[in-house]
Parts: sequence; C-alpha cells; structure tokens
Amino acid sequence: MSLVSVRNLTRIFDVSKPWLNRVIERRPRALLTAVSDVSFEIEERTVYALVGESGSGKSTIGKMLVGLLAPSDGVVDIRGVDLSRETDAEKVDAVRADIQMIFQDPFASLNPRWRVRDIIVEPVAARGGETAGLAERLLEQVGLSARDAGKFPHEFSGGQRQRICIARALASEPKLIVCDEPTSALDVSVQAQVLNLMSDLKDEFGLTYLFISHDLTVVQHMADRIGVLYLGRLVEEAAPSELFENPKHPYTQMLLAAAPKLDGFGREVAPPTGEIPDPINPPPGCAYNPRCPLAQAVCREERPVLRNVGGARVACHMVD
Repeated sequence: MSLVSVRNLTRIFDVSKPWLNRVIERRPRALLTAVSDVSFEIEERTVYALVGESGSGKSTIGKMLVGLLAPSDGVVDIRGVDLSRETDAEKVDAVRADIQMIFQDPFASLNPRWRVRDIIVEPVAARGGETAGLAERLLEQVGLSARDAGKFPHEFSGGQRQRICIARALASEPKLIVCDEPTSALDVSVQAQVLNLMSDLKDEFGLTYLFISHDLTVVQHMADRIGVLYLGRLVEEAAPSELFENPKHPYTQMLLAAAPKLDGFGREVAPPTGEIPDPINPPPGCAYNPRCPLAQAVCREERPVLRNVGGARVACHMVD
C-alpha cells in the first residue's frame, strides 16, 4: 500500500533581478526549474532513497513532501490528502502530525538556548500532548542517557546531536520521516551507528523513510527502492540489487563508476565529460545529453519519458 504518491511534481523558483533592474538592463525574468515532472510512490514501511549530485532537486522534493515548500505543479498525495490543495484544515493537520524531518546539519536544527528535553518534546507539546518522561524514554531508545535531557546541544558531539534529532522526530509517533542527508556531516564510523539506529527504529516503530543522499554506498544498504535525479528530473528508479548490478541510464552508470570502492585501488576511471547544464536554461530534450556518450539527435530534441525496462523505470532513448 502506498503511503506517499508523488505525481508530475514540479517546482520553479523566480530568481530574477528586481523589476526596475530588468527594465533598465532589458533582461527577461529568470526562472530556475529545481524539480521537473517527477513521479514516484513510497510504499508503507519501506525506505525510498533519492540520490544525485548537488543541485539535482533532492532536498527541494523533501521540503515539498513535508509542506515547507508548495509545488508549482503536480501532486504530493500523503494518505489520500494533497497538502498543497486540501481545503479541510483538520485533514491537513492530521497528515502533518504524521510527518517529521531529520535535517543535514543537526546543530543548526537544534535551538541552542533550549535544553534537550524541551527540544525533543516540542512536537508533542505544541499539540497539547502528554510530555512527562517522554524525552528521557526517547533518549534511551536512541542510545543516549536519560540524564542528557537536562543538557544543551553544544554539550554533545555531532553523532549525539543527530541522535537527539532522531529522538525529536520520533516524539510525535510519525508514519513518515524525511531524512535530508542525515549522515553526510558525520564521520564514517558515526555514520554507521546512526544508520543502524535508523534501521532498527524503522522495524520497531513501523516507519517509512524518504532518504535523501548523495552517497550510493549508504542507500545501497538502507533503501528498498532508489530514484536517481539529474537536474531535477527522475532518470532511473529501481531496487538496489537491480540498480547496482545492472544500471541502465548512462548517468547512473557514471555515478556508480565514480563511487569509491574498497577493492578499486589503482583503477582508472575516465572523468565525466562536459559541464552540468545551467538549470535556468536547461538543454532541450534529455537534460543529460551534453555529457552523455550515447547521445543521438533524438536525445537533443525530445525529452525521454520514464518507462518500464526489466524491473526498473528508465528515462532514456538509448536504453534498448
């Protein structure tokens, strides 16, 4: 059963100069398409991972799922409710109560003037729920001590702060947690601890994750389904086994070839050719065509659609 259904999701930002500057300089409006016609579904109690280079639109999609950004077009359907268009405030409030987010920088997302106890119980206290003993119980569940509830965020290490963020996300008993690169700022050993904790909590509480990352080795072990983004477009979607053993899109193949490997000392990998296109003025057709070694005339003229190819969904004219 799908908990989240994203259909034709698009987000456009107006990055134009002020009106008077545009008139004087005779410049048109500048529109940046951060997300372009993205569609996917997240099954209940699974992990869906979004991967791609910086600027590919991963975090923008995550913010639209939790309601921090409104889509320019398309639908984000969570438990049958479209948060951007639903007019029934009670339905929207009920769905938002089941969504939490874990941010990339744990220290920036924690109020430095609040004690950890107040930070963790805030989602529950804001709705008038019972908070007695909640922070202490959650701290122990994420591997910290109940005594830490009286401390301030600056008294913890980076990995401990991320555990506090996880405890805060669990406080309101959510169904969906959007994880925006939750381990990218941590040491490798601490990353493993946090990822194992998140995996255990998923099984214990029946959680559903949207996991945003640029680290393919992380999503390989965490995800049930992986979507690859390039310049705001979903170019491939598959199960981890299929994606890593038989990548079909040239961009996915390039990402996997560039990823570090333990047994890859001394190997030579050809660097990617071409430059990442300007998102304000993307190339016609397939966005990857300026860098693609397989690009043909049709790739420069017609945008490929996602289609089913051997257990995966791929947007490429040359996949056959």
